[in-house]
Amino acid sequence: MEKLENLPLKNDIETSNILKQLSKSSRALAELKGIAQTLPNQNVLINAIMINEAKTSSSIENIVTTYDEIYKAMVLKDNVSSAAKEVVDYRTAMWKGFNLVKRDNIITISTIVEIQENIEHNTAGIRSVPGTVIKNNQTNEIIYTPPQDKDEILFYLNNLVTYINEDCDTLDPLIKLAIIHYQFESIHPFYDGNGRTGRILNILYLVMAKLLDAPILYLSKYIIKNKMEYYELFQETRKTNNYENWIIYILKGIETTALETINIINKINDEMLKTKKELQDKTKIYSKELLESLYFDFYTKTNYIEDRLGISNRTALRYLNILEKNGILKSEKIGRERIYINEKLFNLIKQFEN
Repeated sequence: MEKLENLPLKNDIETSNILKQLSKSSRALAELKGIAQTLPNQNVLINAIMINEAKTSSSIENIVTTYDEIYKAMVLKDNVSSAAKEVVDYRTAMWKGFNLVKRDNIITISTIVEIQENIEHNTAGIRSVPGTVIKNNQTNEIIYTPPQDKDEILFYLNNLVTYINEDCDTLDPLIKLAIIHYQFESIHPFYDGNGRTGRILNILYLVMAKLLDAPILYLSKYIIKNKMEYYELFQETRKTNNYENWIIYILKGIETTALETINIINKINDEMLKTKKELQDKTKIYSKELLESLYFDFYTKTNYIEDRLGISNRTALRYLNILEKNGILKSEKIGRERIYINEKLFNLIKQFEN
């Protein structure tokens, strides 16, 4: 078993190659933060991007589903695919983590455990039984053995959360993020859900570091497109203790993902403006609250409109019928529920994945 190094790292991290990529990544992330602030309600963006991230991050763990199955899992409690339910649970775990960090402005071991419990729906907690190894799925070869003893796992986790929350070195937060991600996945503290928990931890750190106001940048899409390189660099870093290529990989991922997210924000903004005009021209029910409600998620129900607008059930149903009649929403009966789908947003989310 390779011995993990305590944080902060002792070797010189800020090479000229890292700093060159850092400049590009920081610029893209700052632009993303600024554009996101132009949205009247960032929850519109959070939900749209979160469901995409939940689907992509889960697919890295071979949990594969479709958007149609996902929104059915959001609505129905029974008779839904287990993969779709896992994606919905992952999004719930992200919201949970985000709300904890916004409230406490700190990331603790308890925060991490709570996120993992929400993903896995068990309370097994930190590994206490030895035997966990990381294998090559194709050859079954053991490629890495993480810390086995629970006390050792907790020692490294305590060291990690101290590094996350305190200014232990002078490194830029984006460089720190790359190191934090590497360290968490190397500790591999849980029996299951380490990858998904680690990817949620990435975004929580960006929010806590005030680099973003909302959890809207996720590296899963970049990782799945460059999956082989991800694992190769992980192994290279373990063997050589040279973090340069690993850090540059993560920084490039931040730049690429930030620019893609800016693109989706602009598209969502454009669609919201078109829908606003449709509401004003074709109906007499336009309000800012209604518009935002239609883009809060890619589907809605009568009671959602009722709650968000503070109107009666009868009025909410009348609104939805008007919206469907004018082609702004499309309804579908799922089980006993009638769901109203915002196909424009639904198609945008699917495009974003590709």
